Amino acid sequence: MRVALLTEGAPAHPQRGTGGWCDRLAAGLPEHEFERYPLTGPQGPGAAGQALAPWGRRPGGRAPGALRRRQYAAAYEHLVRALVLPAERAGFGPGLYRLALLAREDGRLPAFLASGHARRILERAWRLPGADTSAGQPLVRDVLVAAELLEQCLRPLAAPWYGTGPGGLGAADLCHVVGGGLAALPALVARHLHGVPFVVTEHRLHLREQYLGGWAGSHAPYRWPVRALLLSFFRALTEETYRQAAVLTPGSAHDQQWQLRCGADPARTRVVYEGTPAVDRPAAGPEPATPTLVWAGALEPGRDPESALHAFARVRAELPGARLLVYGEETAPGHRSHCAAVAERLGVAPAVHFAGRPGELAAVWEAGTVAVFSALSQRGPRLLADAMLSGRAVVSTDVGVAREVVGPTGLLVPARDPRALAGACLALLRDEERRARLGLAGRLRAQERFAIEPLVAAFREIYLELVSQYPAFPGAGGGPVPRPFARPAEYWLTDGPRERRGATPQDAGGAAEDADGGDGAREPAALAEAV
Repeated sequence: MRVALLTEGAPAHPQRGTGGWCDRLAAGLPEHEFERYPLTGPQGPGAAGQALAPWGRRPGGRAPGALRRRQYAAAYEHLVRALVLPAERAGFGPGLYRLALLAREDGRLPAFLASGHARRILERAWRLPGADTSAGQPLVRDVLVAAELLEQCLRPLAAPWYGTGPGGLGAADLCHVVGGGLAALPALVARHLHGVPFVVTEHRLHLREQYLGGWAGSHAPYRWPVRALLLSFFRALTEETYRQAAVLTPGSAHDQQWQLRCGADPARTRVVYEGTPAVDRPAAGPEPATPTLVWAGALEPGRDPESALHAFARVRAELPGARLLVYGEETAPGHRSHCAAVAERLGVAPAVHFAGRPGELAAVWEAGTVAVFSALSQRGPRLLADAMLSGRAVVSTDVGVAREVVGPTGLLVPARDPRALAGACLALLRDEERRARLGLAGRLRAQERFAIEPLVAAFREIYLELVSQYPAFPGAGGGPVPRPFARPAEYWLTDGPRERRGATPQDAGGAAEDADGGDGAREPAALAEAV
């Protein structure tokens, strides 16, 4: 079957690991034809046709005429009112699809969204009584910024991908959205125009990442009214995506709970763990001679390296020869120097080494005796799983996906509790046999859950299940809608009986037509009569 892979990535919010994961999926399913539709511009071999760049300079094109402008304006106002008025939330989908249909007919959507007419519609709706963002008193500059950002968000609606010819999404058997967000827009349009089903895979929930960062997060360089409008757009887009998707495949049960809270149907949600080639990596070698704790992650408050330093001070008091290796780059300005000052104040600075960004994660775990995670939230399982695959024992705070990933093969402690963290580390540093047992159990657990083979098997089953539910050729000419797999495999055998118990009149008519010279195989009796 032909599978269209839709991916998104942007300087403001990249989908990390998307390319490698798509490569592993395509390599594991060579029986299917994968075509890529990236929203970041060409990404090397495999990108289908014209890749779309939603960010940056608007593509050229003439503005629509007066009549067409009124049609665009009605659809755009419908969508904007759905973003700012709670009573009109249901209008988001119809407005979105109407804009996509108009854009497909003349391709002038970007020019309209950049026009003064669109900005006036946005400003008028934004300041309506009862609007969610009216309390923020949006200024003229807010309207200008928000109009430009909405134009970039809606630019995929005008992508040249929605035909049924070569390279068109309408000719695909199904779409696979990787990462969610704006990458789901082409899949929604293809489903609306052509009935193409789509799957959504999110290893880092797009809506959650928008709340924490990206365009709409608190660190975005926009005023509150603009951020609120963008969050409303991404929230509405996420709800529409979850509502229309045939199957949702979150990367963990923790993410699945987030999706369910956003309106996903539990019957259409299946956890598929992210496969990683690290499962084939050999286990780490012998432990270092000196008891060593290794911490890895971004140097930021959310990862809470400060708790790890306080816990290490307690460990150091019990084991004077212990060391702490801290791997990771600074993502919060000044946080590395802050951690160094904390280590100095605790009197453990000589035993703490800030090693910066590691070259390879395998070398990080090999340098330690115990892997320590002190984060306040664990949104993704990748780093935890990589540490477990090394065969080192793991101590982690019991947050996010940690309990799901580590399970009984590691020690879990409450967040922001240096005393408990230190106690768990000391228990493992003092018991070599326990460390080895937990390390081996963790490695086997990670190999079972994060291997490539379960990932490939899961999507092979999902693809076949979805395609079996959609006719290859939807009813044309007003005829009856065909039923996929309505005839058993025995029907197509040339040496078997055609009539069977429970056959419908349509099936009987089809059999007679085949026997009389249609496309199907003839009956042996009919062949003898012809001779």
